[in-house]
Amino acid sequence: MKLLLADRPQGCRELARSVIVCAALAIAAMIAAPPARAADQAMRAGAADGAERLRVADPYLEMHTGPGRGFPVFFVVQRDDWVVVQLRHTDWYKVRTEGGKEGWVHRSQLVNTFTEAGGQKTFRDIALDDYLSRRVQLGAAWGRFKKEPMLKLWTSYKFTETLSLEATIGQVQGTFSGTDIWHVNLMSEPWSDQRLSPFFSIGVGRFKNLPNQTLVSALPTDAKLSNASVGVRYYLTDRFIVRADYTLYTAFVGDTRTGEYRAKTIGLAFFF
Repeated sequence: MKLLLADRPQGCRELARSVIVCAALAIAAMIAAPPARAADQAMRAGAADGAERLRVADPYLEMHTGPGRGFPVFFVVQRDDWVVVQLRHTDWYKVRTEGGKEGWVHRSQLVNTFTEAGGQKTFRDIALDDYLSRRVQLGAAWGRFKKEPMLKLWTSYKFTETLSLEATIGQVQGTFSGTDIWHVNLMSEPWSDQRLSPFFSIGVGRFKNLPNQTLVSALPTDAKLSNASVGVRYYLTDRFIVRADYTLYTAFVGDTRTGEYRAKTIGLAFFF
């Protein structure tokens, strides 16, 4: 009994020493855990928060230090590796790899990637998405009103994806007279999600023609105006589009008299 009692403190010390050693080994194992595993856990957590996780199908994926080809490539992601899309800047995406590296990849390289469900990821032109999300547009165009030079300015507000309200002012400087017009149009763009998109519009406004003072007995005209237009828009880049249209104007000069005028214009628009 005395021997057992004497050995008990030594046994307790051995047990305490074993516990301390095990705890130290556990802490060391946690500290020395592979960074890729921690990064992968963070990557999956990011995907769970709403970021999309994609598998690379191309032979490699070039990661730039910034959103542009002028920034150097600092890392290459190999085929079958996974990346998480974090944010977007125009056509550039910031992604994070399983190893925790973060960089920018162009949209064209992400086209050949696959989602976690195994389907191929589709990336519509991001600039076009930006265009569809914009509501207000300003533009200017030059062309011909009959055979006279015409300049017009317009602004529009898109209240649905296919319908917008547009206000236009224009001026025609002819040989014998000058004409000012303004009108408000309801515009329909059925295929607004396409880069090249036709549109149609109808509207009403005013028509004012002022003859040159050198003309004898020529009277100014101030009349109501209606118009119908057909045209096409082509998205260029960033915030700009090119627009061409053909418009038929009808001026109600009198109770029984009307005048018809045709105009063709092409111009540039800016949206924000």
